Amino acid sequence: MNDAAPPIALVVLGGYLGAGKTTLLNHVLLNAGQRRVAVLVNDFGDINIDASLIRERTDDVINLENGCICCSIGGRLVDALVKIGARPERPELLIIEASGVSDPVKIAQIGLLDRAFRLCGIIVAVDAERIGQTLQDPYVGDIVRRQIAGATALVLNKTDLVSENEKTAAKEAVAAQASTAILLESNNGAIPLELIFDASVVPRQRTGGAGLTNAAGQLSNHSGITSFSYRSDFRLDKKKLKDAFRNMSVALLRAKGIVWLDQTASPQELHVVGGRILITPFTGHASAESTIVLIGRFTDEDERAVKRCLDNARAVNQH
Repeated sequence: MNDAAPPIALVVLGGYLGAGKTTLLNHVLLNAGQRRVAVLVNDFGDINIDASLIRERTDDVINLENGCICCSIGGRLVDALVKIGARPERPELLIIEASGVSDPVKIAQIGLLDRAFRLCGIIVAVDAERIGQTLQDPYVGDIVRRQIAGATALVLNKTDLVSENEKTAAKEAVAAQASTAILLESNNGAIPLELIFDASVVPRQRTGGAGLTNAAGQLSNHSGITSFSYRSDFRLDKKKLKDAFRNMSVALLRAKGIVWLDQTASPQELHVVGGRILITPFTGHASAESTIVLIGRFTDEDERAVKRCLDNARAVNQH
């Protein structure tokens, strides 16, 4: 790995069999623009059908067949990640499409063993038509509950196939298992690109009556995912900062920034996703203030609450 190269963004895409993961992934690849995206696909059986379907959208597909990506082929997953991280021209984003019976959190943990990657999200697709019966299934219900609980964002697929009452029931069933407040609806795999690409996120202060626009100037699908920035001239306390993120009750998708901590002489890089908080030394140029960008679904009161929470992370003794 080239230490000077920025980490590759890693997104794990999970969901039980038939939840629409491949359709969702193809939608993302179709709208990736000029971004360099690699896809690692796992499927049951000797022939990886998902990989064949995805290859219609990108040539950069890595196959891992025969079973659970985080169990029986864990070693091959590590080998594949090492090879991707060692490429002379690395992708900007790696999407791992997990098999329907694997735990996406375990996959993410394997990915994070290699510092060439930085986790940006665990997105779990849910079949609105079948989720109620799947959760009650004595054989697979526990797997699906773990998938939902580990997600940083949930996508309720096939909502066009159910009634409003059935959709409401599906949402309630998913919310009862979820650790995240970010639950979005999708038809035909059309998920908000904000879940994948930071460039698609619209700053809150720029949203107006004409609708949300992404980096390409196109109208977004009104997912409600926006961002805002927090800035502080005061140094922050590391423990208080971690506690602030752990205690936030808002629909936070992820956060990132450069912060100055009372305990260190140099600036630190901050990344928060799915309850995981990573703080590491920052080697680039940094301004004299701490700056954190927060991405999620926020009301005005949410934004004020988050800023108050981060204000409380100020170090007591300022230098």
